Parts: sequence; C-alpha cells; structure tokens
Amino acid sequence: MRGRILGILVLLAWGIAKFSFEARLEQRMENTRLGGFKPTASLRQQAGQAGFIAALGGLRSAVADLLWIRAYTAWRDVQYGRMKLLFDTCTAMQPRRVLFWDISAWHMAWNGAAYVQNHEPDPVVRKAEMRKFFMAGKDFLQRGIESNPDSWELYERLGALYKDKLKDFENASKAYDEASKRPGHLKYTRRFAAYYLAEVPGREREAYERLMALFNESEHEWLLTLFRHIQNLEAKLDIPDAQRIWHTVVKLAETPGKEGSAYAGLTDLIKTGSREPAVIDAARAYEQKMDIPAERRVKLPVQDKRPSD
Repeated sequence: MRGRILGILVLLAWGIAKFSFEARLEQRMENTRLGGFKPTASLRQQAGQAGFIAALGGLRSAVADLLWIRAYTAWRDVQYGRMKLLFDTCTAMQPRRVLFWDISAWHMAWNGAAYVQNHEPDPVVRKAEMRKFFMAGKDFLQRGIESNPDSWELYERLGALYKDKLKDFENASKAYDEASKRPGHLKYTRRFAAYYLAEVPGREREAYERLMALFNESEHEWLLTLFRHIQNLEAKLDIPDAQRIWHTVVKLAETPGKEGSAYAGLTDLIKTGSREPAVIDAARAYEQKMDIPAERRVKLPVQDKRPSD
C-alpha cells in the first residue's frame, strides 16, 4: 500500500515537473517564433523517414532546404499541387525565413497563375483557377507576415499582389503603407502607398493631400507618376487654379541654379497633361537657353502644338 502511494506521488511530481518544463519550452519557442512548427504526417511523407527523424533531432533547417530543392523540381515538372505542399512544409519548418514565404507566394500567384492563363482554354475555368493561385499566394504572404511582422519585404510583395493580380488598389495602398513603416524599407514604398490610394474611388481628397505632401517635401519626389496623379486629382477635386502645382514649378524655373530640376518638372507637367501657356513658354525658354536639340525637346500632341519661337 505504501509503495502504491509512493508511486502515485512520484508520478504526480513527475507530471508537475514535466508540465513546468513544457510550458517553459513552449514560451521559448514562441519567443523565437518557432512555435508554429509541428512534425506532421505531411512532413514524414515529403522528407522520408530519415528526414523526419532529422527534423525531430534539431536539423530542421537542413531538412527544409532539402524540401525546398524538391519544391523547385516540382515547379520545373509543373506539379503545382505537390509544390504547394512542399512549400507549406518548408515554411512551417522555417517560419522566420522570409525568402521561403516570398518565393512560395511568387510561384503560386505569378508562375502558377501564368501557367493556367496560358494552358486553360475555358475562360470561366481559367479565371476561377487563376484566382485560386492568387489567393494561395496571398495566403503565403499573410502567414509570412504573421511570423515576420517586421518584414517590409513581405508587406511590399503583398501590395504588389493586391495591385497586379487582384486589382485591389485600396489594400495595395495599405500594404505599401505598412511596408513603409518597417525598418530598412525602400523609399518607393511610401510613394506607392500614395499612388495607389489615388486609384480608390472616394479617397481622392486623402490621396491628394498625401501626394501634395510628397510634392512639397522635395524636388527629388517630382516624378512623372506623382505629377500625373496630382494633375488628375486637381481636375477631379476642382482645385483652384492658383493652388495647382504648375505655379510652383514655373516659380522654380525663375530660381538661379535650379535649371535642371525646373526643366525636368516642366517637361513632366507637359507629358502628364499640363497645357498652361506659362508652363509651355518656360519649357521652351529653357530649351533655347540650354541649347537642347530639337529631337530631344518635349513634344506636344499634334492637336495642340504651338509654333516654336
């Protein structure tokens, strides 16, 4: 009887110690964002018995790299179902590898969808199947962001997917906005967030204010796309003429030492639709002053060409 009670007490103590150890281990894995990995039957099937044991033994990185090579082979052999299964396994084993999430999404939303587009003759089926690939790519990126919330690259890729594949400019703008808040982001992410917001019906005023903030920030932001969006919104929002950007650019043309920036701005205004006489006259004056050859001078559409001075 005493032995049975002693055995129960030992088991109870062991259970409490085991629970405490597992709780600490789970917290440690969560802190390093590895807690999402589970040794599933899919892993055993894809990695084989030796690979499965290796993954359990702490060689997950090596096994994931091996499966990544197999996924490339599946893509080469046009086995997209198997490829996705391998990508799911690789990303589960190495959730902090941003490259795994990025390339997995690219293969699904771009390569897989392109294959369907080129090989499915039925337009209804083609559209539906392509969307499945788009959504699979989106899922990889969203799960990747959950594991790597500081990755500007994954937010940038998500923005590109929304814009290029789903034609969802509002969510594209949000994704690029999030990318621009992450460390190490490239400057274009902030621009793209404003550019794509300008394509969203009902958000014109907000987009105009963001684009104007870029315009007023620096002449380095005076890009063709920026000018195009601002001029379109000036027309849509009926911005008073005195507040339109062409006045700022013409004024810069009168500033000594700003010839290069001013001429670039003037020509971009003309290319994106500006036909104010002051803009055209200032551009022509610069072309004469800088002795720009006729073939390199900014062109006007035939219907509104003005005689050269």
